[in-house]
Amino acid sequence: MFLEVVTPEAILFSSEVDSVTVPGVNGEFQMLNNHAPIVSILDKGTVKIHVHTQNHLSFDDLHGSIEKLPADDKVLTLNIKSGTVEMKDNKVIILAD
Repeated sequence: MFLEVVTPEAILFSSEVDSVTVPGVNGEFQMLNNHAPIVSILDKGTVKIHVHTQNHLSFDDLHGSIEKLPADDKVLTLNIKSGTVEMKDNKVIILAD
């Protein structure tokens, strides 16, 4: 599936991914390929992007530095304050603050 993470300042991420986990207002949930269409509000927390081509990376915050962390799983983590997520036709768009 294709994921795009967008902020008011820039597009932070745009690529094919295996799955994405987001902090919903009622708890964390994960979306995989062929997930049912969904629109949801996001709470403060960590977006976890599972990719098969990147090593584990971590954003300190939306404007912070990127650290390379050792991990077996290939995951990009991004801390957000709030936002919305929409998934439709194997395309996920996260609008993050």
